[in-house]
Amino acid sequence: AQERRHAGVTRRPASGSRLPALGPRGEGWVVLQFGLFAALAACGFVGEWPGGARGWLLVVGLLLVVAGGAVAVAAGARLGRSLTPLPRPRGDALRETGVYARARHPIYGGVLLVALGWSLARSPWALVPAGALWLLLQLKSEREELWLAECYPGYAAYRARVPRRFLG
Repeated sequence: AQERRHAGVTRRPASGSRLPALGPRGEGWVVLQFGLFAALAACGFVGEWPGGARGWLLVVGLLLVVAGGAVAVAAGARLGRSLTPLPRPRGDALRETGVYARARHPIYGGVLLVALGWSLARSPWALVPAGALWLLLQLKSEREELWLAECYPGYAAYRARVPRRFLG
């Protein structure tokens, strides 16, 4: 297998992957993600939930937004300088403690809670891009895990120890 060095880490190409890289560091995944963020925000201003359900959906939605934001911020803080929206890792140390001991991609989990909360608080139409965002983050995280396995020899053991992808 052909090997290459990136940020001081030897990487082997992912074999047999059907998931496209969408750029050297996965830039295309981020473009798609931010497109769905924009669609999610826009759909929050189109249509409303029926009157009787609106009150409790607003409360549940806001609670999910706060919880999701807290998870994403805690996970981002744990990554520190390694934090990047790009799926290819920078080659710093693999994080396995804190929120990363409960889920492999807790930032994505937090983002999905925020998206669901926004949808519940604002409009049923926002559930469409929220669902598409879940699918995109599922695929992006699969692509990211291929790169993580290339970058970190212990990633397979970590993945076996932490079976939850987004939330733990």
